[in-house]
Amino acid sequence: MPIPYDQWFDVEGLPQTAAKFRVAGHILGSAYVELNAQGERVVFSGDLGATYSPLLPAPKSPYKADTLVIESTYGDKLHEGRKARRRLLRDTIKRCLQDRGTVLIPAFSIGRTQELLYEIEEIIHRQKGDWEHLAVIVDSPLAAKFTGHYRDLKSLWDKESKRKLRAGRHPLSFDQLVTIDSHGDHLKMVKQLAQSGHPAIVIAASGMCTGGRIQNYLQALLPDPRTDVLFVGYQAQGTPGRDIQKYGPRGGYVYLDNERIDIKAGVHTISGYSAHADQGNLVNFVKRIYRKPSEIRIVHGDDEAKAALAEKFKQLVPEARILIPDA
Repeated sequence: MPIPYDQWFDVEGLPQTAAKFRVAGHILGSAYVELNAQGERVVFSGDLGATYSPLLPAPKSPYKADTLVIESTYGDKLHEGRKARRRLLRDTIKRCLQDRGTVLIPAFSIGRTQELLYEIEEIIHRQKGDWEHLAVIVDSPLAAKFTGHYRDLKSLWDKESKRKLRAGRHPLSFDQLVTIDSHGDHLKMVKQLAQSGHPAIVIAASGMCTGGRIQNYLQALLPDPRTDVLFVGYQAQGTPGRDIQKYGPRGGYVYLDNERIDIKAGVHTISGYSAHADQGNLVNFVKRIYRKPSEIRIVHGDDEAKAALAEKFKQLVPEARILIPDA
């Protein structure tokens, strides 16, 4: 049975314990959890979204937390502002049009794909000329399915998105959008882009290049200097995405499916499109808790990110106990 946001409910099996879901802004429908356990208020952040992300309302801090368990994925980093990242996205696409090449964007199917489509529609809307002929390809059946769900759940969009709908815009369903479903059509598209030189943007999973259809595009197009690879989310250590991100700008190589691929494509990163809040967002989440926690537990991040965020929290809430539990 679905439970609405901001409504207390009893937790089965735990006497004198109630819980409430609050908007987390990570993906559509995501929530963080407040627990009222025998008078003790415990908050589990889960994954918090970045402020001013497209489509999604920003998370709002709870009034009170005695104990806070909070993520730290970007606890040591600040994302670019939305205008700056949109400008970088636009400039990368411009280069694609000029070079007659392809922009490859590895992105997870839920959340980031929909935000990117929203931003790309806005960029195309403001441009003229060749932009109308730019193909925007979503090559992921799962991403296409969830994009449909996002369209169906417009009631959960933020105010800006709803204004566009009222103006007759369709941020997730515009003329240049092409959806690839079957594996056969996918292989045809890879071959077509490698041979034709027709400018295009391809959004495909997986977000860290560990598998999925993006690998076929990378194998075919990384050696082509007309190609640009644009990372819009966190690339974990040991993933092909991190290797491309690290070694690509040096003219290095990456192994994909046990094959060495030389990287001649341009490699770019826009961290602001990550699904996760950055350090500033995480600090503000705690700052805006009216009755501050006496204990903060920092989880879900690299050691460096946890340590950097812990220092920020010590400055913000010096009387609180800041803990980094063992993994």
